[in-house]
Amino acid sequence: MKFVRYRSATGEEPGLILDDEVFDLSGSFSALNLRAPTLDEIEAIAAIPAKALSKVPKAVVLGPPLRGIGKIIGVGLNYRDHADETGLPMPKEPTLFLKATSALCGPTDDLVMPREATSVDWEVELGVVIGKPGVYVAEREALDHVLGYCIGIDFSERDFQFNRGGQGFKGKSADTFAPLGPFLATRDEIADPQKLSMRLSVNGATKQSGSTSDMIFSVTELVSYISRFMSLQPGDVILTGTPAGVGLGQKPPTYLHPGDLVTASIDGLGEQTHKVVASAC
Repeated sequence: MKFVRYRSATGEEPGLILDDEVFDLSGSFSALNLRAPTLDEIEAIAAIPAKALSKVPKAVVLGPPLRGIGKIIGVGLNYRDHADETGLPMPKEPTLFLKATSALCGPTDDLVMPREATSVDWEVELGVVIGKPGVYVAEREALDHVLGYCIGIDFSERDFQFNRGGQGFKGKSADTFAPLGPFLATRDEIADPQKLSMRLSVNGATKQSGSTSDMIFSVTELVSYISRFMSLQPGDVILTGTPAGVGLGQKPPTYLHPGDLVTASIDGLGEQTHKVVASAC
């Protein structure tokens, strides 16, 4: 199944994609108005025939496919080619950081540059969405806790991240720096999360072209590892790292500017497009 959230006159409503059309879930599953689905709800949602659901107009705008997210967990330096381009050694354990949930936005929303930004960078990532609580999860059971997958982009302001003191969290968390979507594909939609091609372009020029097969730590390893340090809850999102080709790795480094257009895609998970705009604040 493919879950979305679509925008209406009253806010964002939960929906389901069936045969390339969006159907409303806000009436049959009102609990999803405020949060992500859980694994326990998937079977009940699948059992509802399409004719029992209301069809949503085709021109609808999609928001992020999740709400009620408790935390967005980023994984740094998790692709071999990305580690090579940075000149840093391969990590012995996953490098974790958090992105503020207020950075969440939809798959076609504008990327708003912070007022003092000078070096906003791009990172296309596979998002792993948790569907069942877990702590100290064994690797062999890790996928049992995964609801599904989506595209994520870990936008980063590198000057804030590296040069403004403290941890890099402040460079990861500006509003619109965590777009998700266009949809959340349940686990059964993706045969193998370690065999997905991913791409990102800026103004039509390809910047990143990689595969999740290049991950240093796999999805199962990450879910298990992270659960040793914090409980995982339904709706939590793990951004699993990015392949080579980020702006920081260009020679010389290249960053985004107002007017640029960023497009990202992952096999089986659709595509995002974002126009870069200056902050109005």
